[in-house]
Amino acid sequence: MAERLSLVQLPARWILDAGCGTGGAAPLLQQRFAGATIVDLDVSERMLARRTTWRWPTWLRIPRRGSRHGVCADFQILPLMSARFDLVWSNLALHWAEDLPAALTEASRVLRPGGLLMFSVFGPDTLRELRLAAADDGFHVNQHVDMHDIGDMLVRCGYADPVMDMEQVTLTYVDLAALLRDLRAHGSTAFATGKSTGLRARSHFLRSVARYEQFRRQDGRLPATIEVIYGHAWKPEPRRSPKGREVIDIRPAAR
Repeated sequence: MAERLSLVQLPARWILDAGCGTGGAAPLLQQRFAGATIVDLDVSERMLARRTTWRWPTWLRIPRRGSRHGVCADFQILPLMSARFDLVWSNLALHWAEDLPAALTEASRVLRPGGLLMFSVFGPDTLRELRLAAADDGFHVNQHVDMHDIGDMLVRCGYADPVMDMEQVTLTYVDLAALLRDLRAHGSTAFATGKSTGLRARSHFLRSVARYEQFRRQDGRLPATIEVIYGHAWKPEPRRSPKGREVIDIRPAAR
């Protein structure tokens, strides 16, 4: 995302980091946009508590330019002013939205016309080895939305000039337990038991461990595929008539 951001000409004064986690992107954004006000937003208060100065000082005062503040909220229902932000940045967070179009719509609402949405999400090939190993054993691996479907959502949500691409990264582990520890440390619930408990759940888990062995590489490591989807799109300027009046589309309501 940082490499892609370097190619964008955007004089951002207000930046929203949606799903910021512990706020790791803030130093990069502060360096790229000197003097910008950054709002770190995450649904987890515990995540926000791990960064400094996370509470908004007051809702009645506009923060000074170049400051950084935190808001504990859901990015599907943003408690923020419309048309305020020049950039909405979201790194590996939007795939957790229960309603992704709602999250994209909210991002558009808080963007000013001409503002930019830039994000990355996990794609459907993420943890494909784990999904195959855990099939039919009472375990569940989260499914993620395809890149082309996300591009269609951006268009339906009113964004202009969406650009989508992806890459696959392969992580390796000594065993399946190490992968699961990594997922828990990341805060993921990608690997969870179903209704089985006790000895039955353990037997299911051991079968999954045995099936994962089919993917072990010649170097003795177990691979874990991570598909990362990158996207960015612009909030278009309002259309104008020849006389300078804003054009508003009127369409019949869906039945």
